[in-house]
Amino acid sequence: MNMAAQCLDHPDDGIAIIDLTGGARRDVTCGALRAMTDDLARALAAEVRPGDRVGVLLSQSPWCAAAHLAIWSIGAISVPLFKLFKQDALTSRIGDSGLALVLTDAEGAALVGDLAPCRDAATYGQTGAPVPMAEVTRDTPAVLSYTSGTTGKPKGALHGHGVLDGHIPGVALSHDDVGQPGDCLWTPADWAWIGGLFDVLMPGLALGVPVVAARAGRFDADTCTDIIARGGVRNVFFPPTAQRLLKAEGTTISGLRSVASGGEPLGAEMLAWGRDALGVTINEFYGQTECNMVVSSCGARFEAKPGCMASRCRALRWR
Repeated sequence: MNMAAQCLDHPDDGIAIIDLTGGARRDVTCGALRAMTDDLARALAAEVRPGDRVGVLLSQSPWCAAAHLAIWSIGAISVPLFKLFKQDALTSRIGDSGLALVLTDAEGAALVGDLAPCRDAATYGQTGAPVPMAEVTRDTPAVLSYTSGTTGKPKGALHGHGVLDGHIPGVALSHDDVGQPGDCLWTPADWAWIGGLFDVLMPGLALGVPVVAARAGRFDADTCTDIIARGGVRNVFFPPTAQRLLKAEGTTISGLRSVASGGEPLGAEMLAWGRDALGVTINEFYGQTECNMVVSSCGARFEAKPGCMASRCRALRWR
C-alpha cells in the first residue's frame, strides 16, 4: 500500500514527468524517477526515522516528485511547503509540524533560514542498491498537508497511504475517464497544495499518465498556452481564478480533452465560456484539504448542470 510503490510501479521507459523548466523539454522516464527517488531515500534513511516529518519546499519539478516519493518510501511523512509563503506562514507550518529537515534548493534554503535543517534535493542523494519500500498500511501517516488559513490559523490534515486510492476515482471522473491514449496532465496550481499534489501529480503517476512540470513566474494566457502546446497537454486542472483570467484575456485553447475545476462554483456563464473557448465541458469537483475529490461532474457520463456535481467519487481498488 506504499504510495511510492503505487506511483513507480510502471515500465522503466514510460514517461512519468515532462519537465518544461527553463524553456527546454526533458522527458523523465519512470526508471529515471525511480532512480532519483532511491538516491534520495538512501540519504534520508541515514537522518530520518519512520514517522518523522520532512518538509518539501520545491516548485513543480521532477525533484519535487522524487522528494515526496522518497519520504514515503522510507515510512516518513512529507509536509508540502510553498515558496511564495511569507516568513510568518513558513514559521507557522514548520513550527507546528516539527520537521526533522526540509528537502529544497538554494532558493528554498534561503527562505527557511534557521527554522529547520535543509538539504538540497538535487545534490543530497546517494547512489547504491535499490531501497526496499517500507511496509505500511492504508492508515500509516504519509502526508501532512496544511490548509490555506482562510479561517484562523492554517490547520494540518494528516493523511495515510490510502489517500491516493481515495483521490484516483475523482481525478478519473473530473477528466472524463483519464488514462485514454495520448492523455497528459498539467495544472498551474503549485504541487505544494492538495490540488496540485493529489489532484494531478500523484494520480497521474499512479495511473501511468504523463504529468507536465512547468514553473511559471506568473500565470498569464501566453505562458499557459505555451505550456499546453510544448507539453502536449490534453487534461488540465484550472482553478477558477485561472479560468477567469483566461476569459478576461479572450483566450482560446484547442486540443484539450478535459478540464477540471474546483475551489468555488463556476456558474453557467463560465461553463458556457469553457465550451466556446476551451472546446470542452468543464467538470467541477468538490473537496477540501481535509477531504478532497469527494464528488465531481463528468461530461463524458452525464450533462453538467451549474452548481451540481452529481457523481460520488467512490474509492475503488485500481490495482
